[in-house]
Amino acid sequence: MDWFNELLWGQGVAHSVLLLAVVIAAGIQLGKIKVFGISLGVTLVLFVGILLGHFGFNMDPKVLHFVKEFGLILFVFSVGMQVGPGFFSSFKQGGITLNLLATGIVLLGALVTLSIHFLTGTPMATMVGVMSGAVTNTPGLGAAQQAFSDLFGQVDDTIALGYAVAYPLGVVGIILSMLFVRYIFRINFQQETERLSIEEDSLSHGAMPVSLVVRNPAIWGKSIAQLSELLKHREFVISRIMYSNSNEVDIASADTVLHEGDKIFVITTEQDAETIKTFVGEEIQMDRKQWIPAKSQLVSRQILVTKPELNGKRLGDLQLRRLHGINITRLNRAGVDLVGTHRLTLQMGDKLTVVGSEPAVAKVEELLGNSMKRLDHPNLITIFLGIALGVLLGSIPIFFPGIPQPVKLGLAGGPLIVAILISRFGYKYKLVTYTTQSANLMLREVGITLFLACVGLGAGGGFVDTIVNKGGLAWVGYGFAITTIPLLIIGFIGRYFCKLNYFTLMGLMAGSMTDPPALAYSNATAGNDAPAVSYATVYPMTMFLRVLVAQLLILLFYV
Repeated sequence: MDWFNELLWGQGVAHSVLLLAVVIAAGIQLGKIKVFGISLGVTLVLFVGILLGHFGFNMDPKVLHFVKEFGLILFVFSVGMQVGPGFFSSFKQGGITLNLLATGIVLLGALVTLSIHFLTGTPMATMVGVMSGAVTNTPGLGAAQQAFSDLFGQVDDTIALGYAVAYPLGVVGIILSMLFVRYIFRINFQQETERLSIEEDSLSHGAMPVSLVVRNPAIWGKSIAQLSELLKHREFVISRIMYSNSNEVDIASADTVLHEGDKIFVITTEQDAETIKTFVGEEIQMDRKQWIPAKSQLVSRQILVTKPELNGKRLGDLQLRRLHGINITRLNRAGVDLVGTHRLTLQMGDKLTVVGSEPAVAKVEELLGNSMKRLDHPNLITIFLGIALGVLLGSIPIFFPGIPQPVKLGLAGGPLIVAILISRFGYKYKLVTYTTQSANLMLREVGITLFLACVGLGAGGGFVDTIVNKGGLAWVGYGFAITTIPLLIIGFIGRYFCKLNYFTLMGLMAGSMTDPPALAYSNATAGNDAPAVSYATVYPMTMFLRVLVAQLLILLFYV
Protein backbone atom coordinates (compact mmCIF):
# COMPACT_ATOMS: atom_id res chain seq x y z
CA MET A 1 0.00 0.00 0.00
CA ASP A 2 3.00 2.29 -0.16
CA TRP A 3 1.94 3.46 -3.58
CA PHE A 4 -1.46 4.49 -2.18
CA ASN A 5 0.08 6.43 0.72
CA GLU A 6 2.42 8.15 -1.72
CA LEU A 7 -0.53 9.04 -3.92
CA LEU A 8 -2.46 10.57 -0.99
CA TRP A 9 0.30 12.17 1.07
CA GLY A 10 3.31 12.44 -1.23
CA GLN A 11 4.63 15.37 -3.23
CA GLY A 12 4.72 13.79 -6.71
CA VAL A 13 2.96 14.83 -9.89
CA ALA A 14 0.23 12.18 -9.54
CA HIS A 15 -0.53 13.38 -5.99
CA SER A 16 -0.80 17.02 -7.12
CA VAL A 17 -3.07 16.19 -10.05
CA LEU A 18 -5.30 13.95 -7.92
CA LEU A 19 -5.59 16.53 -5.15
CA LEU A 20 -6.50 19.34 -7.55
CA ALA A 21 -9.02 17.13 -9.37
CA VAL A 22 -10.76 16.14 -6.11
CA VAL A 23 -10.86 19.72 -4.79
CA ILE A 24 -12.24 21.11 -8.05
CA ALA A 25 -14.79 18.35 -8.66
CA ALA A 26 -16.10 18.45 -5.08
CA GLY A 27 -16.16 22.25 -5.03
CA ILE A 28 -18.11 22.52 -8.29
CA GLN A 29 -20.63 19.92 -7.16
CA LEU A 30 -21.15 21.56 -3.75
CA GLY A 31 -21.39 24.94 -5.47
CA LYS A 32 -24.58 23.80 -7.18
CA ILE A 33 -26.36 23.49 -3.82
CA LYS A 34 -28.67 26.45 -3.20
CA VAL A 35 -29.20 27.97 0.24
CA PHE A 36 -32.16 30.37 0.39
CA GLY A 37 -32.20 30.24 -3.40
CA ILE A 38 -28.54 31.26 -3.69
CA SER A 39 -25.60 29.14 -4.80
CA LEU A 40 -21.96 30.24 -4.67
CA GLY A 41 -20.92 28.26 -7.74
CA VAL A 42 -17.19 27.75 -8.28
CA THR A 43 -16.42 29.80 -5.16
CA LEU A 44 -16.96 26.59 -3.14
CA VAL A 45 -13.76 25.23 -4.71
CA LEU A 46 -11.87 27.67 -2.46
CA PHE A 47 -13.50 26.35 0.71
CA VAL A 48 -13.01 22.70 -0.22
CA GLY A 49 -9.34 23.52 -0.73
CA ILE A 50 -9.15 25.15 2.71
CA LEU A 51 -10.85 22.13 4.30
CA LEU A 52 -8.46 19.60 2.76
CA GLY A 53 -5.49 21.88 3.45
CA HIS A 54 -6.49 21.99 7.11
CA PHE A 55 -6.41 18.19 7.29
CA GLY A 56 -2.90 18.02 5.93
CA PHE A 57 -3.39 17.59 2.21
CA ASN A 58 -0.86 19.79 0.44
CA MET A 59 1.28 20.13 -2.67
CA ASP A 60 4.84 21.12 -3.40
CA PRO A 61 4.88 24.89 -2.75
CA LYS A 62 6.52 25.69 -6.09
CA VAL A 63 4.01 23.59 -8.01
CA LEU A 64 1.16 25.14 -6.03
CA HIS A 65 2.39 28.67 -6.80
CA PHE A 66 2.81 27.90 -10.50
CA VAL A 67 -0.61 26.31 -10.95
CA LYS A 68 -2.28 29.15 -9.03
CA GLU A 69 -0.69 31.89 -11.11
CA PHE A 70 -1.17 30.04 -14.40
CA GLY A 71 -4.84 29.45 -13.60
CA LEU A 72 -5.28 33.14 -12.85
CA ILE A 73 -3.57 34.08 -16.12
CA LEU A 74 -5.86 31.76 -18.11
CA PHE A 75 -8.93 33.23 -16.44
CA VAL A 76 -8.15 36.92 -16.87
CA PHE A 77 -6.84 36.40 -20.41
CA SER A 78 -10.03 34.64 -21.54
CA VAL A 79 -12.12 37.38 -19.88
CA GLY A 80 -10.11 40.02 -21.76
CA MET A 81 -10.56 38.20 -25.08
CA GLN A 82 -14.30 37.96 -24.47
CA VAL A 83 -14.99 41.58 -23.54
CA GLY A 84 -12.17 43.30 -25.43
CA PRO A 85 -14.17 44.22 -28.56
CA GLY A 86 -16.71 46.10 -26.42
CA PHE A 87 -14.23 47.48 -23.87
CA PHE A 88 -13.36 50.76 -25.57
CA SER A 89 -16.90 51.57 -26.66
CA SER A 90 -18.06 50.82 -23.11
CA PHE A 91 -15.45 53.22 -21.78
CA LYS A 92 -16.90 55.96 -23.96
CA GLN A 93 -20.43 55.08 -22.92
CA GLY A 94 -19.92 55.55 -19.20
CA GLY A 95 -16.55 53.99 -18.46
CA ILE A 96 -15.27 57.19 -16.89
CA THR A 97 -18.08 57.02 -14.36
CA LEU A 98 -17.38 53.33 -13.67
CA ASN A 99 -13.66 53.95 -13.16
CA LEU A 100 -14.31 56.89 -10.85
CA LEU A 101 -16.64 54.74 -8.74
CA ALA A 102 -14.07 51.91 -8.68
CA THR A 103 -11.38 54.38 -7.60
CA GLY A 104 -13.70 55.46 -4.80
CA ILE A 105 -13.97 51.84 -3.63
CA VAL A 106 -10.17 51.49 -3.58
CA LEU A 107 -9.63 54.74 -1.66
CA LEU A 108 -12.42 53.99 0.81
CA GLY A 109 -10.85 50.58 1.43
CA ALA A 110 -7.52 52.23 2.22
CA LEU A 111 -9.31 54.72 4.51
CA VAL A 112 -11.05 51.90 6.43
CA THR A 113 -7.69 50.08 6.73
CA LEU A 114 -6.03 53.19 8.17
CA SER A 115 -8.92 53.76 10.57
CA ILE A 116 -8.70 50.20 11.94
CA HIS A 117 -4.91 50.53 12.29
CA PHE A 118 -5.19 53.67 14.42
CA LEU A 119 -8.19 52.45 16.43
CA THR A 120 -6.83 48.99 17.30
CA GLY A 121 -3.06 49.40 17.06
CA THR A 122 -2.74 46.45 14.69
CA PRO A 123 0.59 46.73 12.82
CA MET A 124 0.28 48.26 9.37
CA ALA A 125 2.03 45.30 7.75
CA THR A 126 -0.65 42.98 9.12
CA MET A 127 -3.41 45.37 8.10
CA VAL A 128 -2.08 45.57 4.53
CA GLY A 129 -2.20 41.76 4.38
CA VAL A 130 -5.75 41.80 5.75
CA MET A 131 -6.69 44.49 3.21
CA SER A 132 -5.21 42.49 0.32
CA GLY A 133 -7.17 39.42 1.39
CA ALA A 134 -10.34 41.40 1.99
CA VAL A 135 -10.21 42.79 -1.54
CA THR A 136 -9.02 39.39 -2.88
CA ASN A 137 -6.02 41.00 -4.55
CA THR A 138 -3.05 38.62 -4.73
CA PRO A 139 -0.78 41.07 -6.61
CA GLY A 140 -1.31 43.57 -3.78
CA LEU A 141 -0.20 40.91 -1.30
CA GLY A 142 2.93 40.22 -3.35
CA ALA A 143 3.66 43.92 -3.71
CA ALA A 144 3.34 44.47 0.06
CA GLN A 145 5.60 41.51 0.86
CA GLN A 146 8.19 42.68 -1.66
CA ALA A 147 8.15 46.23 -0.33
CA PHE A 148 8.54 45.02 3.28
CA SER A 149 11.33 42.62 2.31
CA ASP A 150 13.23 45.34 0.44
CA LEU A 151 13.06 47.56 3.51
CA PHE A 152 13.99 45.04 6.21
CA GLY A 153 15.56 42.10 4.37
CA GLN A 154 12.89 39.67 5.56
CA VAL A 155 9.20 38.99 5.09
CA ASP A 156 6.63 39.67 7.80
CA ASP A 157 4.60 36.43 8.13
CA THR A 158 1.56 38.31 9.37
CA ILE A 159 1.10 39.85 5.91
CA ALA A 160 0.40 36.43 4.37
CA LEU A 161 -1.60 35.22 7.40
CA GLY A 162 -3.76 38.34 7.33
CA TYR A 163 -4.38 37.73 3.65
CA ALA A 164 -5.25 34.06 4.24
CA VAL A 165 -7.82 34.64 6.98
CA ALA A 166 -9.46 37.61 5.26
CA TYR A 167 -9.63 36.16 1.75
CA PRO A 168 -12.47 33.61 2.17
CA LEU A 169 -14.82 36.04 3.85
CA GLY A 170 -13.67 38.69 1.38
CA VAL A 171 -15.09 36.58 -1.46
CA VAL A 172 -18.32 36.01 0.46
CA GLY A 173 -18.45 39.67 1.54
CA ILE A 174 -18.44 40.88 -2.05
CA ILE A 175 -21.30 38.58 -2.99
CA LEU A 176 -23.22 39.49 0.19
CA SER A 177 -22.77 43.18 -0.66
CA MET A 178 -24.25 42.54 -4.11
CA LEU A 179 -27.18 40.73 -2.51
CA PHE A 180 -27.68 43.52 0.04
CA VAL A 181 -27.81 46.17 -2.71
CA ARG A 182 -30.24 43.95 -4.60
CA TYR A 183 -32.44 43.66 -1.51
CA ILE A 184 -32.34 47.37 -0.58
CA PHE A 185 -33.26 48.53 -4.08
CA ARG A 186 -35.67 45.62 -4.67
CA ILE A 187 -33.99 44.67 -7.93
CA ASN A 188 -36.12 42.79 -10.47
CA PHE A 189 -33.90 40.82 -12.88
CA GLN A 190 -36.43 40.88 -15.70
CA GLN A 191 -36.76 44.66 -15.49
CA GLU A 192 -32.98 45.04 -15.36
CA THR A 193 -32.58 42.85 -18.45
CA GLU A 194 -35.19 44.90 -20.32
CA ARG A 195 -33.54 48.13 -19.19
CA LEU A 196 -30.18 46.83 -20.35
CA SER A 197 -31.61 45.98 -23.77
CA ILE A 198 -33.09 49.47 -24.07
CA GLU A 199 -29.76 51.05 -23.13
CA GLU A 200 -27.91 48.91 -25.67
CA ASP A 201 -30.44 49.77 -28.38
CA SER A 202 -30.14 53.50 -27.66
CA LEU A 203 -26.35 53.30 -27.97
CA SER A 204 -26.40 50.94 -30.90
CA HIS A 205 -24.71 51.71 -34.19
CA GLY A 206 -26.29 48.60 -35.70
CA ALA A 207 -27.66 48.26 -39.20
CA MET A 208 -31.30 48.97 -40.08
CA PRO A 209 -33.15 48.76 -43.43
CA VAL A 210 -34.96 51.76 -44.93
CA SER A 211 -37.01 51.99 -48.14
CA LEU A 212 -36.84 55.44 -49.79
CA VAL A 213 -38.25 57.15 -52.86
CA VAL A 214 -35.98 59.63 -54.67
CA ARG A 215 -37.52 63.16 -54.44
CA ASN A 216 -34.50 65.47 -54.23
CA PRO A 217 -33.84 67.14 -57.63
CA ALA A 218 -30.20 67.64 -56.63
CA ILE A 219 -29.50 63.92 -57.02
CA TRP A 220 -31.55 63.22 -60.15
CA GLY A 221 -29.23 61.96 -62.82
CA LYS A 222 -26.41 61.26 -60.37
CA SER A 223 -24.86 57.84 -59.85
CA ILE A 224 -24.77 56.00 -56.56
CA ALA A 225 -21.00 56.55 -56.46
CA GLN A 226 -21.60 60.33 -56.65
CA LEU A 227 -24.27 60.10 -53.94
CA SER A 228 -21.87 58.16 -51.73
CA GLU A 229 -19.27 60.90 -52.18
CA LEU A 230 -21.79 63.58 -51.20
CA LEU A 231 -22.62 61.60 -48.05
CA LYS A 232 -19.14 60.22 -47.44
CA HIS A 233 -19.32 60.87 -43.69
CA ARG A 234 -22.45 58.75 -43.34
CA GLU A 235 -22.65 54.98 -43.07
CA PHE A 236 -25.04 53.48 -45.63
CA VAL A 237 -25.25 50.94 -48.45
CA ILE A 238 -27.80 51.09 -51.28
CA SER A 239 -28.60 47.44 -51.88
CA ARG A 240 -31.36 47.45 -54.50
CA ILE A 241 -33.23 49.86 -56.73
CA MET A 242 -36.77 49.77 -58.19
CA TYR A 243 -36.89 51.88 -61.36
CA SER A 244 -39.84 54.27 -61.57
CA ASN A 245 -40.40 53.72 -65.31
CA SER A 246 -40.58 49.91 -65.21
CA ASN A 247 -40.96 48.89 -61.53
CA GLU A 248 -38.15 46.40 -62.09
CA VAL A 249 -35.88 45.58 -59.17
CA ASP A 250 -32.14 45.31 -59.72
CA ILE A 251 -28.96 45.23 -57.64
CA ALA A 252 -27.60 48.74 -57.17
CA SER A 253 -24.03 49.26 -58.35
CA ALA A 254 -21.71 52.25 -58.18
CA ASP A 255 -22.71 53.20 -61.76
CA THR A 256 -26.47 52.97 -61.17
CA VAL A 257 -28.09 56.33 -61.98
CA LEU A 258 -30.92 57.70 -59.83
CA HIS A 259 -34.05 59.27 -61.34
CA GLU A 260 -37.12 60.97 -59.93
CA GLY A 261 -39.46 58.46 -58.35
CA ASP A 262 -36.95 55.61 -58.18
CA LYS A 263 -37.22 53.55 -55.03
CA ILE A 264 -34.10 52.38 -53.23
CA PHE A 265 -33.48 49.86 -50.45
CA VAL A 266 -30.90 51.27 -48.03
CA ILE A 267 -29.03 49.73 -45.10
CA THR A 268 -27.84 52.40 -42.65
CA THR A 269 -27.50 53.19 -38.93
CA GLU A 270 -30.10 54.76 -36.66
CA GLN A 271 -27.81 57.77 -36.29
CA ASP A 272 -27.56 58.36 -40.04
CA ALA A 273 -31.06 57.27 -41.08
CA GLU A 274 -32.68 60.70 -40.71
CA THR A 275 -29.92 62.40 -42.70
CA ILE A 276 -30.22 59.86 -45.53
CA LYS A 277 -34.02 60.22 -45.59
CA THR A 278 -33.86 64.01 -45.71
CA PHE A 279 -31.22 64.08 -48.44
CA VAL A 280 -32.77 61.45 -50.73
CA GLY A 281 -36.47 62.14 -50.44
CA GLU A 282 -38.96 60.40 -48.22
CA GLU A 283 -39.37 57.07 -46.48
CA ILE A 284 -41.95 54.61 -47.76
CA GLN A 285 -43.25 51.38 -46.28
CA MET A 286 -42.43 48.37 -48.44
CA ASP A 287 -42.46 44.70 -47.56
CA ARG A 288 -39.08 43.01 -47.84
CA LYS A 289 -40.58 40.53 -50.32
CA GLN A 290 -41.28 43.40 -52.74
CA TRP A 291 -37.53 43.86 -53.12
CA ILE A 292 -37.17 40.28 -54.42
CA PRO A 293 -38.83 40.17 -57.91
CA ALA A 294 -40.50 36.94 -59.00
CA LYS A 295 -38.58 36.67 -62.27
CA SER A 296 -35.23 37.49 -60.72
CA GLN A 297 -32.54 35.08 -59.65
CA LEU A 298 -31.48 37.31 -56.74
CA VAL A 299 -30.71 35.56 -53.49
CA SER A 300 -29.75 36.84 -50.04
CA ARG A 301 -27.37 34.67 -48.04
CA GLN A 302 -25.29 34.94 -44.87
CA ILE A 303 -21.66 33.96 -45.39
CA LEU A 304 -18.98 33.50 -42.72
CA VAL A 305 -15.49 34.94 -43.08
CA THR A 306 -13.28 31.94 -42.27
CA LYS A 307 -10.17 32.46 -44.39
CA PRO A 308 -7.30 33.74 -42.20
CA GLU A 309 -5.80 35.78 -45.05
CA LEU A 310 -8.89 38.02 -45.03
CA ASN A 311 -8.40 38.92 -41.36
CA GLY A 312 -7.69 42.66 -41.14
CA LYS A 313 -8.60 43.50 -44.75
CA ARG A 314 -11.07 46.26 -45.54
CA LEU A 315 -14.29 45.24 -47.25
CA GLY A 316 -13.67 47.71 -50.06
CA ASP A 317 -10.27 46.19 -50.84
CA LEU A 318 -11.96 42.95 -51.98
CA GLN A 319 -13.93 44.84 -54.70
CA LEU A 320 -16.73 42.26 -54.49
CA ARG A 321 -19.35 44.58 -55.95
CA ARG A 322 -17.26 45.49 -59.02
CA LEU A 323 -15.89 42.02 -59.70
CA HIS A 324 -18.92 39.86 -58.92
CA GLY A 325 -21.93 42.17 -59.08
CA ILE A 326 -23.10 41.56 -55.53
CA ASN A 327 -23.92 43.79 -52.58
CA ILE A 328 -22.86 43.26 -48.96
CA THR A 329 -25.55 45.02 -47.00
CA ARG A 330 -24.53 44.27 -43.44
CA LEU A 331 -21.98 42.54 -41.25
CA ASN A 332 -22.77 40.71 -38.02
CA ARG A 333 -19.98 40.62 -35.45
CA ALA A 334 -20.52 39.08 -32.02
CA GLY A 335 -24.28 39.49 -32.40
CA VAL A 336 -24.12 43.16 -33.49
CA ASP A 337 -25.19 44.23 -36.99
CA LEU A 338 -22.94 46.75 -38.73
CA VAL A 339 -23.49 48.51 -42.05
CA GLY A 340 -21.39 46.87 -44.76
CA THR A 341 -19.47 49.98 -45.90
CA HIS A 342 -16.24 49.74 -47.89
CA ARG A 343 -14.28 51.10 -44.88
CA LEU A 344 -15.29 48.22 -42.59
CA THR A 345 -12.43 45.92 -41.56
CA LEU A 346 -13.06 42.17 -41.67
CA GLN A 347 -12.31 39.77 -38.83
CA MET A 348 -12.47 35.99 -38.62
CA GLY A 349 -15.98 34.90 -37.67
CA ASP A 350 -17.75 37.90 -39.23
CA LYS A 351 -21.07 37.01 -40.87
CA LEU A 352 -21.80 38.94 -44.08
CA THR A 353 -25.25 39.35 -45.66
CA VAL A 354 -24.63 39.04 -49.40
CA VAL A 355 -27.23 39.87 -52.08
CA GLY A 356 -26.79 38.88 -55.74
CA SER A 357 -27.34 36.20 -58.33
CA GLU A 358 -26.93 32.58 -57.29
CA PRO A 359 -23.64 32.03 -59.22
CA ALA A 360 -22.16 35.31 -57.95
CA VAL A 361 -23.07 34.61 -54.33
CA ALA A 362 -21.61 31.10 -54.64
CA LYS A 363 -18.35 32.59 -55.94
CA VAL A 364 -18.20 35.07 -53.06
CA GLU A 365 -18.89 32.23 -50.62
CA GLU A 366 -15.86 30.43 -52.01
CA LEU A 367 -13.71 33.56 -51.64
CA LEU A 368 -14.75 34.24 -48.03
CA GLY A 369 -14.54 30.64 -46.79
CA ASN A 370 -17.86 30.02 -45.04
CA SER A 371 -16.44 26.98 -43.24
CA MET A 372 -17.64 26.35 -39.68
CA LYS A 373 -14.92 23.72 -39.31
CA ARG A 374 -12.26 26.42 -39.59
CA LEU A 375 -13.94 28.51 -36.89
CA ASP A 376 -14.09 25.53 -34.55
CA HIS A 377 -10.31 25.11 -34.76
CA PRO A 378 -8.69 27.03 -31.85
CA ASN A 379 -6.13 29.71 -32.66
CA LEU A 380 -3.55 28.78 -30.04
CA ILE A 381 -0.81 31.01 -31.46
CA THR A 382 -2.76 34.15 -30.59
CA ILE A 383 -3.61 32.84 -27.11
CA PHE A 384 -0.08 31.94 -26.07
CA LEU A 385 1.50 34.93 -27.80
CA GLY A 386 -0.95 37.13 -25.89
CA ILE A 387 -0.14 35.41 -22.59
CA ALA A 388 3.59 35.86 -23.23
CA LEU A 389 3.17 39.56 -24.00
CA GLY A 390 0.88 39.94 -20.96
CA VAL A 391 3.44 38.39 -18.62
CA LEU A 392 6.09 40.68 -20.10
CA LEU A 393 3.90 43.75 -19.60
CA GLY A 394 2.97 42.70 -16.05
CA SER A 395 6.65 42.30 -15.14
CA ILE A 396 7.74 45.78 -16.24
CA PRO A 397 8.55 47.96 -13.19
CA ILE A 398 6.88 51.37 -13.19
CA PHE A 399 8.67 54.03 -11.16
CA PHE A 400 7.00 56.98 -9.47
CA PRO A 401 8.77 59.99 -7.97
CA GLY A 402 9.23 59.70 -4.19
CA ILE A 403 8.47 55.95 -4.12
CA PRO A 404 11.64 53.85 -3.73
CA GLN A 405 10.05 50.61 -4.99
CA PRO A 406 8.63 50.20 -8.52
CA VAL A 407 5.01 49.21 -9.12
CA LYS A 408 4.06 46.32 -11.41
CA LEU A 409 0.77 45.29 -13.03
CA GLY A 410 1.52 41.67 -12.14
CA LEU A 411 0.53 38.39 -13.75
CA ALA A 412 -3.15 39.29 -13.66
CA GLY A 413 -3.16 42.90 -14.86
CA GLY A 414 -0.66 42.41 -17.71
CA PRO A 415 -2.41 39.50 -19.50
CA LEU A 416 -5.81 41.15 -19.07
CA ILE A 417 -4.69 44.39 -20.72
CA VAL A 418 -2.93 42.55 -23.56
CA ALA A 419 -6.00 40.33 -24.14
CA ILE A 420 -8.24 43.40 -24.41
CA LEU A 421 -5.85 45.07 -26.86
CA ILE A 422 -5.35 41.93 -28.99
CA SER A 423 -9.07 41.16 -29.23
CA ARG A 424 -9.76 44.75 -30.31
CA PHE A 425 -6.77 45.56 -32.52
CA GLY A 426 -5.19 42.16 -33.28
CA TYR A 427 -6.64 42.02 -36.78
CA LYS A 428 -4.47 45.00 -37.76
CA TYR A 429 -1.42 42.79 -37.20
CA LYS A 430 -2.96 39.75 -38.93
CA LEU A 431 -3.68 38.00 -35.62
CA VAL A 432 -6.73 35.74 -35.72
CA THR A 433 -8.53 36.56 -32.48
CA TYR A 434 -11.77 34.65 -33.06
CA THR A 435 -12.52 32.02 -30.43
CA THR A 436 -15.77 30.10 -30.11
CA GLN A 437 -17.82 30.90 -27.04
CA SER A 438 -17.55 27.33 -25.76
CA ALA A 439 -13.73 27.36 -26.09
CA ASN A 440 -13.50 30.69 -24.28
CA LEU A 441 -15.78 29.45 -21.50
CA MET A 442 -13.76 26.25 -21.08
CA LEU A 443 -10.49 28.19 -20.82
CA ARG A 444 -12.04 30.60 -18.32
CA GLU A 445 -13.56 27.92 -16.07
CA VAL A 446 -10.40 25.79 -16.02
CA GLY A 447 -8.36 28.85 -15.04
CA ILE A 448 -10.61 30.04 -12.21
CA THR A 449 -11.03 26.58 -10.67
CA LEU A 450 -7.26 25.92 -10.67
CA PHE A 451 -6.66 29.32 -9.06
CA LEU A 452 -9.27 28.84 -6.33
CA ALA A 453 -8.16 25.30 -5.52
CA CYS A 454 -4.56 26.41 -5.05
CA VAL A 455 -5.49 29.44 -2.92
CA GLY A 456 -7.58 27.21 -0.66
CA LEU A 457 -4.93 24.50 -0.29
CA GLY A 458 -2.28 27.13 0.45
CA ALA A 459 -4.32 28.87 3.15
CA GLY A 460 -5.83 25.77 4.76
CA GLY A 461 -2.80 24.62 6.78
CA GLY A 462 -2.57 27.60 9.14
CA PHE A 463 -6.09 28.87 8.77
CA VAL A 464 -7.68 27.54 11.99
CA ASP A 465 -4.59 28.14 14.13
CA THR A 466 -4.39 31.76 12.98
CA ILE A 467 -8.04 32.37 13.77
CA VAL A 468 -8.04 30.64 17.19
CA ASN A 469 -4.61 31.37 18.66
CA LYS A 470 -3.13 34.40 16.91
CA GLY A 471 -5.89 36.95 16.96
CA GLY A 472 -6.96 36.03 13.49
CA LEU A 473 -10.63 36.08 14.41
CA ALA A 474 -10.43 39.85 14.84
CA TRP A 475 -8.59 40.06 11.50
CA VAL A 476 -11.55 38.32 9.87
CA GLY A 477 -13.82 41.05 11.22
CA TYR A 478 -11.44 43.78 10.07
CA GLY A 479 -11.31 42.25 6.62
CA PHE A 480 -15.07 41.97 6.39
CA ALA A 481 -15.37 45.69 7.22
CA ILE A 482 -12.75 46.57 4.58
CA THR A 483 -14.69 44.49 2.06
CA THR A 484 -18.25 45.57 2.68
CA ILE A 485 -18.15 49.23 3.80
CA PRO A 486 -16.68 50.65 0.53
CA LEU A 487 -18.83 48.34 -1.61
CA LEU A 488 -22.07 49.30 0.11
CA ILE A 489 -21.30 53.03 0.00
CA ILE A 490 -20.31 53.06 -3.66
CA GLY A 491 -23.03 50.52 -4.51
CA PHE A 492 -25.61 52.93 -3.08
CA ILE A 493 -24.08 55.89 -4.94
CA GLY A 494 -23.86 53.93 -8.19
CA ARG A 495 -27.45 52.77 -8.06
CA TYR A 496 -29.20 55.76 -6.49
CA PHE A 497 -27.28 58.69 -7.97
CA CYS A 498 -25.63 57.26 -11.11
CA LYS A 499 -28.63 55.06 -12.02
CA LEU A 500 -26.39 52.12 -13.00
CA ASN A 501 -27.97 48.91 -14.23
CA TYR A 502 -27.69 46.27 -11.51
CA PHE A 503 -25.80 43.85 -13.77
CA THR A 504 -23.29 46.57 -14.61
CA LEU A 505 -23.03 47.42 -10.91
CA MET A 506 -22.26 43.77 -10.08
CA GLY A 507 -19.38 43.79 -12.56
CA LEU A 508 -18.15 47.09 -11.13
CA MET A 509 -18.15 45.71 -7.58
CA ALA A 510 -16.37 42.50 -8.65
CA GLY A 511 -13.85 44.41 -10.77
CA SER A 512 -13.08 46.97 -8.08
CA MET A 513 -12.15 44.05 -5.84
CA THR A 514 -10.29 42.30 -8.69
CA ASP A 515 -12.25 39.21 -7.70
CA PRO A 516 -12.70 36.45 -10.32
CA PRO A 517 -15.10 34.35 -8.18
CA ALA A 518 -17.39 37.35 -7.76
CA LEU A 519 -17.29 37.88 -11.53
CA ALA A 520 -18.15 34.21 -12.09
CA TYR A 521 -21.08 34.59 -9.67
CA SER A 522 -22.18 37.83 -11.40
CA ASN A 523 -22.07 36.29 -14.88
CA ALA A 524 -24.05 33.26 -13.75
CA THR A 525 -26.62 35.45 -11.99
CA ALA A 526 -27.03 37.97 -14.81
CA GLY A 527 -27.05 35.50 -17.68
CA ASN A 528 -25.41 38.09 -19.98
CA ASP A 529 -22.05 39.79 -20.54
CA ALA A 530 -22.89 43.10 -18.82
CA PRO A 531 -20.97 42.23 -15.59
CA ALA A 532 -17.95 41.02 -17.59
CA VAL A 533 -17.84 44.25 -19.64
CA SER A 534 -17.96 46.54 -16.59
CA TYR A 535 -15.50 44.23 -14.78
CA ALA A 536 -13.00 44.56 -17.63
CA THR A 537 -13.64 48.31 -17.86
CA VAL A 538 -12.53 48.95 -14.26
CA TYR A 539 -10.14 46.02 -13.75
CA PRO A 540 -6.95 47.49 -15.30
CA MET A 541 -7.22 50.76 -13.38
CA THR A 542 -8.25 48.98 -10.18
CA MET A 543 -5.44 46.43 -10.39
CA PHE A 544 -2.91 49.22 -10.76
CA LEU A 545 -4.39 51.16 -7.83
CA ARG A 546 -4.58 48.08 -5.58
CA VAL A 547 -0.91 47.29 -6.12
CA LEU A 548 0.07 50.94 -5.70
CA VAL A 549 -1.94 51.44 -2.49
CA ALA A 550 -0.57 48.25 -0.87
CA GLN A 551 3.01 49.36 -1.49
CA LEU A 552 2.34 52.95 -0.46
CA LEU A 553 0.90 51.95 2.91
CA ILE A 554 4.00 49.86 3.68
CA LEU A 555 6.43 52.49 2.44
CA LEU A 556 4.72 55.45 4.14
CA PHE A 557 4.60 53.74 7.54
CA TYR A 558 7.99 52.06 7.58
CA VAL A 559 10.33 54.34 5.60
